[in-house]
Amino acid sequence: MQSSPSLGRGALRHLMPCLALACLAAALPASAQQVYRIVGPDGKVTFSDRPAQSAQQQAAPAAPAAPSVAGAADSNASLPYALRQIAGRFPVTLYTSSDCAPCDSARQLLQSRGIPYAERLVQTEADAAALNKLSGQTGLPFATVGKQFLTGFSSSEWTQYLDAAGYPASSQLPAQYKRPPAQPLTTPKPAVPAASAPAAAPTAQEQGNRRTPIPAPAPGARTSDNPAGLSF
Repeated sequence: MQSSPSLGRGALRHLMPCLALACLAAALPASAQQVYRIVGPDGKVTFSDRPAQSAQQQAAPAAPAAPSVAGAADSNASLPYALRQIAGRFPVTLYTSSDCAPCDSARQLLQSRGIPYAERLVQTEADAAALNKLSGQTGLPFATVGKQFLTGFSSSEWTQYLDAAGYPASSQLPAQYKRPPAQPLTTPKPAVPAASAPAAAPTAQEQGNRRTPIPAPAPGARTSDNPAGLSF
């Protein structure tokens, strides 16, 4: 029987490091086989299983949220999530005027249910024209729930549409909620000062009434009133 040839000591010395690296590579999981050395802007060295670009993107802070729109959007930002979603899909706008009892009833219904809404005041002819263009009439109160128009106040009808939109039957507004103040429907135009009219030309009679003053006579001069020319 022929025996297998044996390795010399020199060959074993060269073979042992290779065997050790092979065993180590086999023992490591596939996900840990590649490690990246990352040098940060401050010179600090870190190690990651992701390339430098991916690691920096993962560690980067989240971008700040865009500022909210003033008015109703700012108020809705503090609402509970479910109510905020409903208000975003079906926003409520109430159109009112002063000395309007049905407007007060409509406002009371919305507030009793905790409905977040924007209020627009119809006070001027420009406001009435804008309301007529929007709704086709000038009666108040008028409201929109999403794209639905509510003309005139009816508690049962308004409740039906608010329920269909998903608004809760009782208020879920947080204690710190601040309702946006009512705003005019249209922006008032700045008053333009009236131009002053040019002065009218004097009439012929007025010109005739204006006599040129006669200068006083010099001392010692002879006049019809003082033919001798005496002076005192």
